[in-house]
Amino acid sequence: MSQKHSEAQATDDLSTETVGLDTQTLIRPDLTSPFTEIDRDEWARLAGETPMPLTEQEVDAFRGLGEVLDLVEVSEVYRPLSRLINQYAIAAREMHQRTRKFLHRENERPSTFVIGVAGSVAVGKSTVARILRDLLARWPETPNVSLVTTDGFLYPNAELDRRGLTDRKGFPESYDRRALLRFVSQVKSGMPEVRAPHYSHLFYDIIPGEYTVVRQPDILIVEGLNVLQPPSMSHPLAVSDLFDFSVYVDARTSDIETWFTRRFLKLRESAFADPNSFFTRFSQQSEEDAIAFAHDVWKSVNEPNLIENIRPTRARATLVLRKESDHRVQKVLLRKL
Repeated sequence: MSQKHSEAQATDDLSTETVGLDTQTLIRPDLTSPFTEIDRDEWARLAGETPMPLTEQEVDAFRGLGEVLDLVEVSEVYRPLSRLINQYAIAAREMHQRTRKFLHRENERPSTFVIGVAGSVAVGKSTVARILRDLLARWPETPNVSLVTTDGFLYPNAELDRRGLTDRKGFPESYDRRALLRFVSQVKSGMPEVRAPHYSHLFYDIIPGEYTVVRQPDILIVEGLNVLQPPSMSHPLAVSDLFDFSVYVDARTSDIETWFTRRFLKLRESAFADPNSFFTRFSQQSEEDAIAFAHDVWKSVNEPNLIENIRPTRARATLVLRKESDHRVQKVLLRKL
């Protein structure tokens, strides 16, 4: 086993002694965690009297391939989370009002509250983002909620090929980070209309001339693999610097690999069967060949990206949702104020 993968196993466990620390200090239990650990039962009680506005049919529509999601999960995990984020949004708006009053600019529009949702491929972050979008829109303070994925800010396949990044798709360098930063900055500053490029999972590429249009939302949710990346010498301002709240969806590496393989097999039977799909050639594979291919993709692309780039950003999140092997959240870690 390589040193890198040994370190990955060491950092896979997420406890109050380990979260947020680098691999050199993870084994030292005397260090204080920046997070408060909350088990599921305690977390569920924090929803209080918050209403449960979603129906079973709506929850079914959110469910990703292979995920376990029902009204109980939404009620016990995401209902209290929507209540917490609502409180953060209200506090941010009040702070903005105080600042505008101080600057004698009371007529300026409040800044959009921006949420980042990060995590590995197949961990369920897209489902989390969709649930939050609908739950947060039910609060009277934030009825207008937009969701954008960072897939639209991947370089087109032709540009990835030109840069020699075809096999690095999904790694930080495969995104147009300046365009993403510009997009979020424009939304946050209150521009009347901002457009994000559209990415097609069917064609596995950016679609020229197609956009997702965002018009002055109360909340913008930005979902993607690497949205919590820190600034660097080449990128001194990161999109995560613009987040007011962030969620990292976490699980053991072995569990995520299992979910990725299951999802690939389900896609092989559904989306990949479309003759227009970029992946249609995989629909004719035997199950044995499909499992072998999914394993190769995981080991050569998704796991290295998780270990090198995604999981190291976990400690930068406001809140971490820890999933167990059944895809259910069993632990929540909230950053201490």
